[in-house]
Amino acid sequence: MGEKQWNDTFLKACKGEAHDHVPVWYMRQAGRSQPEYRKIKENNSLFEITHQPELCAYVTKLPVDQYNNDAAILYKDIMTPLPAIGVDVEIKSGIGPVIHNPIQSKVDVERLGMIEPEKDVDYVLDTIKLLRTQLEVPLISFGGAPFTLASYMIEGGPSKNYHKTKAFMFSNPEAWFMLMDKLGDVTIAYVKAQIKAGAQAIQLFDSWVGALSRQDYVTFIKPVMERVFAELRPEGVPLIMHGVGASHLAQEWNSLPIDVVGLDWRLSVAEARELGVNKTVQGNLDPALLLAPWSVIEEKAKAILDEGMKSNHFIFNLGHGVFPEVDPAVLRRLTAFVHEYSSAYKQTHTS
Repeated sequence: MGEKQWNDTFLKACKGEAHDHVPVWYMRQAGRSQPEYRKIKENNSLFEITHQPELCAYVTKLPVDQYNNDAAILYKDIMTPLPAIGVDVEIKSGIGPVIHNPIQSKVDVERLGMIEPEKDVDYVLDTIKLLRTQLEVPLISFGGAPFTLASYMIEGGPSKNYHKTKAFMFSNPEAWFMLMDKLGDVTIAYVKAQIKAGAQAIQLFDSWVGALSRQDYVTFIKPVMERVFAELRPEGVPLIMHGVGASHLAQEWNSLPIDVVGLDWRLSVAEARELGVNKTVQGNLDPALLLAPWSVIEEKAKAILDEGMKSNHFIFNLGHGVFPEVDPAVLRRLTAFVHEYSSAYKQTHTS
């Protein structure tokens, strides 16, 4: 068997260039439902895995090897840059990130420091460099967007309603914009270092920004997002925006200086196009469907592909992350289906 050829289908789709099949990768694809990953997690926390570049590279590469995906996404957490700036964060099993010194005032914001990626997160950069020698597909790295990072920092952990975050934003706009600026600076420095180390695409996860109205997004969040992406643009790698429950922000994201708009399952590709989203879209199978019979999964995937393949600006993904109960064999079968179905379509629809 010869070596696998370099597969740049994902990068082509990000730019809307012609390609042979629809590229596919899965959010939270690294680990989660894989037995090999679960075995590693018995003796290693997320923190411990990410601080060992060889182990972290193995976990990142696992789903690519098992599912034949067209891109890898670096295994790490969106909280990774926060300890460096003075945030006391602990990842608690079954809960998620817990912040022991939540932001409550302007003074707390002023106290935050700045990240020096080569010193503070060198293990992340080492993992990226290692993966670039191992992968035959592009490596996506990522960061948490300022609003989502701020929501953890203000709430002290995960929240269902973000009341404290919104109250801080509405009642103390000066401190809020100062926090956005600081987190914007952190995101820019952190992401630039990842690109320099070899990351070939960047996704910003604004996981919780759907909690805001469109108008509040435009007022309180969009300025920092425009600045972050404008600063990252010259780096020359595709930039992807993703959130959950944020369909009402699709048009706002489309006007950002990015390449790819991530869709969750609430807004179809066709609906996004009708709203004027003309960039590459990524998504958006409901992860819950992965527990349904194959005939149901196939039907839903086909419908998404039929809408997405009307242009070269489409990447197949889930509308949110893989969860632990999903059978890895289903993801392998889904990837093969997307590749086969889209290859056949493209052969008959290209002159």
